[in-house]
Amino acid sequence: MDTIAEIRRRRLVSKESISSIARDLKLSRPTVRKHCRTQCEPVYRREKQSAPRLGAFQETLETWLRTERLLPKAQRRTARRLFEGLQAEGYRGAYDSVQRFVQRWKAAKSGPSLTQAFVPLAFAPGEICQFDWSHEHVELNVSGALLPSD
Repeated sequence: MDTIAEIRRRRLVSKESISSIARDLKLSRPTVRKHCRTQCEPVYRREKQSAPRLGAFQETLETWLRTERLLPKAQRRTARRLFEGLQAEGYRGAYDSVQRFVQRWKAAKSGPSLTQAFVPLAFAPGEICQFDWSHEHVELNVSGALLPSD
């Protein structure tokens, strides 16, 4: 954002040429022109990550994930090991594609996380331990200890 502000200040206030701004800031002239027209910093966001090479191996990977889902966590393969297994099957794509696929698959197939736990707000009698203060006459001393009163 500082670069855009500097470009806009030099162009609009100081009336410098695009070539001199580009030369001083070590930027291309089209970049300087683009930033002269913008108000804020452009943000790149990829809409959809394509995985053309993984497409043929997705069924194999899903089968492995389904079978390993039943195993204890210590016996499951990591995304790196799954990638190496796919390479043995003939996969020539990148590890990142496999890692993203495994992450999305696990997120879709997993149960509720710890943040999504159900905590009941009402309890049946006897479920929680509590003391009924209405039947006892209790006084507190200065230290906060309970003293029975007669």
